[in-house]
Amino acid sequence: MQGLLVATAIAMAFALVGTPWLIELFRARGVGQLIREDGPAAHFVKHGTPTMGGLVLLIAATIGYVLSHVRLSGFSLSLTRMHPQAGLVLGAGWALGLLGAMDDLTKIRHRRSLGLNKRAKVAGQVIAGCALVYGAITWGDVPSQITWRGFALAWFEMLPPIVFAGWVLLLIVGTSNAVNLTDGLDGLASGASAMAFFVFTIIGYWMARHPGLYLGARGASFTDPRLLDVAVVSAAFLGACIGFLWWNAAPARIFMGDTGSLALGGVLAALSLMTRTQLLLVVIGGLFAVETLSVIVQVVSYRLFGGRRVFAMAPLHHHFELRGWAEFTVIVRFWLIAALLSGLGLALFYLEYLARGGLEV
Repeated sequence: MQGLLVATAIAMAFALVGTPWLIELFRARGVGQLIREDGPAAHFVKHGTPTMGGLVLLIAATIGYVLSHVRLSGFSLSLTRMHPQAGLVLGAGWALGLLGAMDDLTKIRHRRSLGLNKRAKVAGQVIAGCALVYGAITWGDVPSQITWRGFALAWFEMLPPIVFAGWVLLLIVGTSNAVNLTDGLDGLASGASAMAFFVFTIIGYWMARHPGLYLGARGASFTDPRLLDVAVVSAAFLGACIGFLWWNAAPARIFMGDTGSLALGGVLAALSLMTRTQLLLVVIGGLFAVETLSVIVQVVSYRLFGGRRVFAMAPLHHHFELRGWAEFTVIVRFWLIAALLSGLGLALFYLEYLARGGLEV
């Protein structure tokens, strides 16, 4: 528990202090957001707001995680063990964050709102996903096949490794793009991500405290210190999001950019993989799923029904903006939806715990 609190506090403090410094640095260097010409007209006033704030999220979370392992003994410092599972979660965030940084820098360099083309971005996500697959099997003790174990938890046991690889790639690409699509209003993605990280912190800690009820595909416990360390990473990103949100809330003084949105999506996907809750991610990150679904529905409707649109604009938050909702109203109401869905995901997880023989209420 101490590690969770320390990671959260340090990451939050670093994000609170470090973000203003990054804002001034980016302003001095002209690293500003470019607004889509086809977006809501009210967003044009945000042109030039510093972007790539995702860097402070990654740095703050990493520092919070590492320093949570520092122990003072007399006059000497030592580091407690860091487990590969937690390293893989951090690695997924950094890999996709660097991909997002390339996208942001491309926009800034060419002075247009479109960065890397779709093929290049998906290729980068696939490479990051392949690295996560290899690491999960080699160092993460994640079995490479799939089976169904209840409605909240899933292990991988019956299908070929190639299916497992495809599933993880879908998880990485889908989740990182979902958070990216949600990042269209000040503080919307960072606030919703903080709620999801809070739930994953509880799940990781809970599983570490009850290892006998969570057995892997071969009957061996995959929890104990490994899942507790994964929970510490989640807590560090929770703190980083809270600290960053202080400056990112409407009216935002800095945007996270693709650097942040792709990174946060990658971390959420990796957390669900390490805790074996991939199926539950759709509920915990339900707001991201709804935003993505709105884009899919809009594209399908436009292409199949002669240009007809279901929404005034997709993703869904822009639809409500164009229907007359104030930006802050959309943000708060969507935060409420995110909180309800995250809470539902946690409730489903707890029901699964009771179904496995848990007696605590």
